[in-house]
Amino acid sequence: MLENQKIRPAQVIGPLGEPLTLESLPPAGTTRWVVRRKAEVVAAVAGGLLTVDEACERYSLSLEEFTSWQRAVDRSGMPGLRVTRIKHYRDQYERQQRY
Repeated sequence: MLENQKIRPAQVIGPLGEPLTLESLPPAGTTRWVVRRKAEVVAAVAGGLLTVDEACERYSLSLEEFTSWQRAVDRSGMPGLRVTRIKHYRDQYERQQRY
């Protein structure tokens, strides 16, 4: 979303194709982050429903943590957000970049 843009969409398309609104996002203060919830927050920011700063404040995330989610989605889609497979997807991405 542009910094000077004041109008926000009422809803955006979520990672599973469903409409996302501010009310349907994970609750503020969420501490258990499953893949779907991470992907919903990334989609909300990408669609302009939230700014990066608002998402970080609402969910007590560092900028680095949020950008790592964005990078994982960009590189590997939702499966890239799985904590148990981070090294696998990182190695796979690095191999793709070499060839």
